[in-house]
Amino acid sequence: MMKKIEELLEWGGVKKDITSLIISALALLASLLDFNPFPFPVVWIAIILCGVPIILEALLGLITAFDIKADVLVSIALIASIVIGETFAAGEVAFIMQLGALLENLTVAKARAGIEKLVRLTPRTARKIIDCKEQTVPAELVHVGDILRVLPGETIPVDGRIRSGQTSINQAVMTGESLPVDKGAGDFVSSGTVNQFGSFDMEATKVGEDSSIQRMIRLVQSAAAGKAKIVGVADRWATWIVIIALTAAGLTWLISGEIIRAVTILVVFCPCALVLATPTAIMAAIGNATRHGFLVREGDALERLAGVERITFDKTGTLTYGQPQVVAVHSFKEDLPEEELYLCSASAEQHSEHPLGKAVVRSYKSTFKRELYEAQRFHMLPGRGVQALIDGREITAGNPKLFSEKQIGIGDNMLKKAEEYLNDGCTVIFVAIQNETAGIIALADTLRQDAVTTMAEVKKTGVIPVLLTGDNENAAGHIARQLHIDEVHFGCLPEDKLKWIDSYQKNQKQVCMIGDGINDAPALKRSYVGIAMGGSGSDIAVEAADIALINDEIKELPHLLRLSKRMMLTIKCNLTFSMALNFIAVVLAIAGILNPVAGALVHNAGSVIVIVNSTLLLKWKKRNGILL
Repeated sequence: MMKKIEELLEWGGVKKDITSLIISALALLASLLDFNPFPFPVVWIAIILCGVPIILEALLGLITAFDIKADVLVSIALIASIVIGETFAAGEVAFIMQLGALLENLTVAKARAGIEKLVRLTPRTARKIIDCKEQTVPAELVHVGDILRVLPGETIPVDGRIRSGQTSINQAVMTGESLPVDKGAGDFVSSGTVNQFGSFDMEATKVGEDSSIQRMIRLVQSAAAGKAKIVGVADRWATWIVIIALTAAGLTWLISGEIIRAVTILVVFCPCALVLATPTAIMAAIGNATRHGFLVREGDALERLAGVERITFDKTGTLTYGQPQVVAVHSFKEDLPEEELYLCSASAEQHSEHPLGKAVVRSYKSTFKRELYEAQRFHMLPGRGVQALIDGREITAGNPKLFSEKQIGIGDNMLKKAEEYLNDGCTVIFVAIQNETAGIIALADTLRQDAVTTMAEVKKTGVIPVLLTGDNENAAGHIARQLHIDEVHFGCLPEDKLKWIDSYQKNQKQVCMIGDGINDAPALKRSYVGIAMGGSGSDIAVEAADIALINDEIKELPHLLRLSKRMMLTIKCNLTFSMALNFIAVVLAIAGILNPVAGALVHNAGSVIVIVNSTLLLKWKKRNGILL
């Protein structure tokens, strides 16, 4: 509810600013046409609505922190213009500055950490075993050494070690891995991960603030605090602009004896075009990025993106689809065709709730039109596999642990073939028919369609791609070889990803992080620029990022990189032009050629040129190797 109220207030503020600008524009137009229906000069409406907020903000900054920004010079020019009776010039300058401020505010969105959603991932209760009886207690009352029971489908409340039971754990929240991990007695489990199948008892080893999910929350908070905002060019140079402007105005007044020349210098020195140079280009570039499927959530994200040297990619769900597919079926029985082995396996797995079993069934149905056999006497064995009676034959499909329990021998040829697929990062299901080994089925996460060409185009922009994944060495290496990525870091937990990004950025190598999972949130926050997969990504990852890729089309990433560099070129051109125009106007003001009103018109015309130049970014794109 509070969030909704804040959003309404924020939007209400924007509408108020727009309304004030419209009224001020009409007042300036009425003054220019010499239309005055009020007992006071109509231009005063623009001065009050646009000028007073500028003066108050400048005073507040000076009094509270002695902070000299561009609005200090603007305030001096406004007051000086009013004192000598040039109220139209004062209203004009106030209007153009407030227009620039509105454009800048519209480009900057508030970053929302998504920490509330992370907090909700932590269970509020736990099943504690007390005197051999199960008792539900608040999760915060769990102590190290307590024995807890976790049922299928429940989120694990604290870190611990399994004492008894077999299960499969979805660890995506911590590692980003697409497949659940089989766990048994003696294995560690983390808070926030999800128990998918079998129930188990565990001993709590890390609770409260020491648990994995709480560490994740702290990582996101610290990462958010570590990212500095880019300060506007006009504000960076404001102190020098104010000193030079006042010095030039004072000397001109002393030498010429004409105060109007001094006021004109202050008016033309107002950094209107300088203030507009950056936000107008950013707004146009954001519009361009939106047309290519990017939602820019932070106004200065594109400005930062232009300076990155490396892009770190999460693997699962970012470079791959995050969904296992059958990549190979091998029969080791001469009288058993591979299609029949595949059919028997899919038929046995059709009632399985395990993602691997579902993947076998889905892959078979997408490849063949043949109906599955009816499965009888189906048994699911958590952490090991399945058994079922298919077409009168007993089918066993699972891992070597299951085959060992059933005393089904696995031949050396089959183990050697399975090893080849395991080395490529695949997951292997062993299949037996009538308690005799029959073959293997290999599954793997598949690359996104445009991943290879995207990596090649990213390299052409001068940015180095890096693979940063929670997957194992084999899976990471296999994907990296396919994509020709040379820098690979595997087995990364959220804190590991954070450390790698910190190590790059401490060496002055700014990093853009692209990810989709909850485990990527801290890295997305800490990196110079964070980009989340908006379609398949978690809400927490999207809210931690500066930019969201709405349709998950990573092929548009090279365009975004080139667009950011083009935007910075446009900004530099805008700044150069505005400063050159101001210099010429100051010289003319010193010579007495420009009066305050003419000076305001000349340098506001420069602002219009800056805006027009920025709008060219709206439809900019690379065509046939030429940047247009």
